[in-house]
Amino acid sequence: MAGQSKPLAERIARRIERLGPMTLAEYMTAALSDRAHGYYMTGDPLGAQGDFVTAPEISQMFGEMIGLWCAETWNRMGAPKVFNLIELGPGRGTLMADALRAARAVPGFLEAARLHLVETGPALRARQEETLKSAGAGLGAPPSWHGALSGVPQGPLLLIANEFFDALPVRQFVRGDEAGGLGWRERLVALSDDGQSLVFVLGPATRKADALLPPEAAEAPPGGTFEISPASSAIAGEIGARIAQDGGGALIIDYGAARPPGEATLQGVRRHARHDVLETPGQADLTAHVDFTALSRAAATAGAKAWGPVPQGRFLSRLGIAARAESLSATASPAQDRGIAAALARLTDPEHMGALFKALALAHPSLDAPAGFA
Repeated sequence: MAGQSKPLAERIARRIERLGPMTLAEYMTAALSDRAHGYYMTGDPLGAQGDFVTAPEISQMFGEMIGLWCAETWNRMGAPKVFNLIELGPGRGTLMADALRAARAVPGFLEAARLHLVETGPALRARQEETLKSAGAGLGAPPSWHGALSGVPQGPLLLIANEFFDALPVRQFVRGDEAGGLGWRERLVALSDDGQSLVFVLGPATRKADALLPPEAAEAPPGGTFEISPASSAIAGEIGARIAQDGGGALIIDYGAARPPGEATLQGVRRHARHDVLETPGQADLTAHVDFTALSRAAATAGAKAWGPVPQGRFLSRLGIAARAESLSATASPAQDRGIAAALARLTDPEHMGALFKALALAHPSLDAPAGFA
């Protein structure tokens, strides 16, 4: 296929020829998770040489604040002698390594922790294992890797998901002119007329989408687009159910809005720049804004209590990141001091990550407001 990444694009094209247009969620799943050619299955996309940079790669302070949050929440849980410390989509393992180093200051935390990393990419698993070799010293058991949360054994838990939900598949629905008798139409991925490229098309008008879309979708104007992520809601519900049953809490940090924007947010990212969503599947990241309302609703329905979301900058400030920056600067060279200040601004300033990124906590209903959410 001209302009497309082979062989994944050809595999997608054959599937469309055989079964017809596919949903965006099906396309995203193939592009990101195909065993042989999926974006997250074939390499390490992080860092300056990759396609994007996440908060843990910007500064150790981010992971340290998360580690202190975990230790504080563990104490609020009654400091169970054994608990599952879980990270969904651990990247290079940087966040967890920094978190463990900070949490080591709290007696008993590392000894009680059983570390479980949920990661599907072989290359990233290898990178995580290397990163955590020294950082995991003192843990109650060696780290374990799983392909899904369902593989983690039952028990009290603390779960971290940083920039995990934004990469989960979404579906898009376009609202028709209801006065003309048209309902929602789903945006699908099809083949162009000449069969040489992937294109977007709209499926037939239907009111069946009303059962899939949340109440706030009714506010979308004619022609407006509404995104949903059934996969995200399912995982949030699974997390909520486990917290309700076994006790504990979860911290979700991602970019998006407290309420869904009522517009398409799906984008491709390659080499730190926007990239056509349908170009070179498997060679670019696909990401969409997270609907925190949907995550909260799913977790609460399953029995957990949701706190937030609050802007990342406010959350990190409440945890004491400014004081940590000052402590690091006290022994830093002038160049290092400038780097610390720049990292602090990037993580907390509303003009950078401080406002667009949000923090959401899920906790057992018996627990008070987690640190950073009071």
